[in-house]
Amino acid sequence: MKILVINAGSSSLKYQLIDMDGEKMLAKGLCGRIGIDGGYFDHKTADGYHTHYDVQMKDHTAAFAEVKKALTEGEGKVIDSFDEVTAIGHRIVQGGAIFDKSVLVDEKVIADIESLIPLAPLHNAAHVQGIRAAIETFGKDVPEVVVFDTSFHATMPPKAYLWGLPYEYYEKYAVRRYGFHGTSHRFVSKRCAELLGKPDAKGTKIITCHIGNGSSLAAIKDGKVIDTTMGLTPLDGFMMGSRSGAVDPSAITFIMEKEGLSPAEMDEILNKKSGMLGISGVSSDDRDVTKAMTEGHEMAKLAWDMREYQILKYIGGFVTALGGVDAIVFTAGIGENQIQLRKEIMENLAYMGMTLNEENNNTRGQEIEISGADSAVRAFVIPTNEELVIARDTKAIVEAL
Repeated sequence: MKILVINAGSSSLKYQLIDMDGEKMLAKGLCGRIGIDGGYFDHKTADGYHTHYDVQMKDHTAAFAEVKKALTEGEGKVIDSFDEVTAIGHRIVQGGAIFDKSVLVDEKVIADIESLIPLAPLHNAAHVQGIRAAIETFGKDVPEVVVFDTSFHATMPPKAYLWGLPYEYYEKYAVRRYGFHGTSHRFVSKRCAELLGKPDAKGTKIITCHIGNGSSLAAIKDGKVIDTTMGLTPLDGFMMGSRSGAVDPSAITFIMEKEGLSPAEMDEILNKKSGMLGISGVSSDDRDVTKAMTEGHEMAKLAWDMREYQILKYIGGFVTALGGVDAIVFTAGIGENQIQLRKEIMENLAYMGMTLNEENNNTRGQEIEISGADSAVRAFVIPTNEELVIARDTKAIVEAL
């Protein structure tokens, strides 16, 4: 069974073709700047072939045409025709309170995803475009499945997902904590449970740290999320590349009044001009900030220290929420590759009896245990694979038809 995994953005379409016989990635790529000037297409295969070229794509259907051509023609060909694609799995950012698991696409599901657009205006609208473009390209005979970033967090209790706002806003507008990066937290926590010798996750207490340009932590007990850092949107939690993370709401209204800013303008500042970029003044990219810090840039060092401090506070809070912790997992771009950050976090957790295996920690992008043999809490680097989670869910749903 070959499954095409799709992640549609407002002007982009990421794809990955996975052969579920052995769960092998055959090809992956990106259609960039769809519907706007400067469009491009990038395609890579498992055997090392890579092509990148400029192309204008007026919409997501045109983008699928480029994907089809790349997968079935020329040097980057990995299948003879799209007939070999058994099913399509779509990543959907916001499932709200409607979806607590992956489901087969039909018109009702599409309508429900559209109803959640106010909670994720850019993401969910783009996902619907991707679904409809896939139906237009493949027809209705090829089953499509939607997998939600939020669904893994659906096990949070009300005491964790509600804020101290008037309850009527939850009833009227579904304002609550939803959490994101769910497919990543799900993948690495399951793998961590296996590494702990408890594949069913029963009796485990795990904190997963998805640290990238966008970042979140999750507290997972017996394989189920009890709390997470992101909220109604991916802006909440600790500071990220260009996102502020949690801020006193009065600080936001104060700045808006002083600067005469509209909600949209303030949203732009909080999402795109804050975080590591806003504090360091250097970049939103961790590599640039780290380089500047090592060269003596004081504001880059402050940004680094703030992020680390905030991560540590959330870990401490989640240890309390879990009633202890068996393991901490680092994943995503920074979590998998930032050696120094992992080292400093673990050294600051020495009060919990955590020790670091420095030799194991001195690695990037590979699965490895980085806690010492005498560590009271184990720590792992586990590369995430959100596409594989989507493909597995798609396979399971299609096989059950």
